Amino acid sequence: MKTDPVYIPEILLPAEGTDMEKWAVIACDQHTSDPAYWETLERFVGDAPSTLRLTLPEIYLAGEHEGRIRAIAEAMEAYLRGGVFRRMGKGFILVERDTPYSPTRFGVVLAIDLEAYSYEKDTGALVRATEATIVERIPPRLAIRERALIEFPHVMLLYDDRADSVLGKYKAARASLEKVYDFGLNMGGGHVRGYFIPQAEAEKIAAAFSALGGVTFMVGDGNHSLASAKAAWEKCKLTLSEEEKKDHPARFALAEAVNVYDEGIRFEPIHRVVKGVDPARFAAGFPVMEKGEAYLCAGGKKQLRPLGAGAAEAVANADAYIARYIAENGGEADYIHGEEEVMRLCGARDCVGILLPKMDKSELFPAVIGRGSLPRKTFSMGESAEKRYYIEGKEIVRR
Repeated sequence: MKTDPVYIPEILLPAEGTDMEKWAVIACDQHTSDPAYWETLERFVGDAPSTLRLTLPEIYLAGEHEGRIRAIAEAMEAYLRGGVFRRMGKGFILVERDTPYSPTRFGVVLAIDLEAYSYEKDTGALVRATEATIVERIPPRLAIRERALIEFPHVMLLYDDRADSVLGKYKAARASLEKVYDFGLNMGGGHVRGYFIPQAEAEKIAAAFSALGGVTFMVGDGNHSLASAKAAWEKCKLTLSEEEKKDHPARFALAEAVNVYDEGIRFEPIHRVVKGVDPARFAAGFPVMEKGEAYLCAGGKKQLRPLGAGAAEAVANADAYIARYIAENGGEADYIHGEEEVMRLCGARDCVGILLPKMDKSELFPAVIGRGSLPRKTFSMGESAEKRYYIEGKEIVRR
């Protein structure tokens, strides 16, 4: 059975004349504590064709969402029957993304073979999760996918290509490619351009990925979405013959692959804050390590308290101590972006923080290969507005 990780899909894009600014919306796992964001977006989109109708923002997962899941399936059917899509044929999309926060980011929308992906901590798969997968988060996402006719990815895969051997020449020659979209993203998402790469050239890119050797992709964003696609495929293939399994559309999942060394990719640390604690007691039991760049924060001050060499080791040791402390003494942990916010929160008398080091890009692949998937929220890739917007789609049922 085919196990090469890269597959050349038939991509769906909105028909010409579609208002692309209303079509594309940000990844569903963003702004999960900000209902105003989604209410504003809802008013902006109105009745226009939009991926807002084809995905479920996770802010709504906590409530009754059965009706929303049903509405998504109905909208997909209506869009397919109503001429909302154009079929690009088999190929990839070269994506050029500008945001207010980072240099231009380049990626390529392709499909991966889910047979080559695993989110297990210790795996030899060619496509791997970077962080621990919480299996309890899969069922509601699986329920959406099992009824879906089309998928829209917010998955971002990272690949290790310091020489830029895979996409370099296509980026340089993008003016010669067919530009299939070029528009401003709503809600402060910047600007995006897409260029179609036809099948013959896509095959060369797939071969270039294989030539990289070792692990092909690490999942940088959207791992639970990809894990849900994997779970759906595992159920689906139980109903198929061996021949049907080879090219069934549910076997292949869309994603955007981005070079980890791309200038538009920024790794930022995700710090820890623990509320409802006695800072002195928390500090007294804090691990004592010889190396590292972590800081313990309390009373608006910070003190160097090393947690080990490298970001992955520091995060693992921090999380282990926090879990042990809370189990014995109580408290509540939270994940915080930005040192300034940590220091502000830790001005409270019952709050402590741990400032964690930033992971260097060169650390990622060796760390995951060497120790398995990293602790949850080891690093963040840029600001929320820089996350993927849903644009391209692919059918996942055989019609």
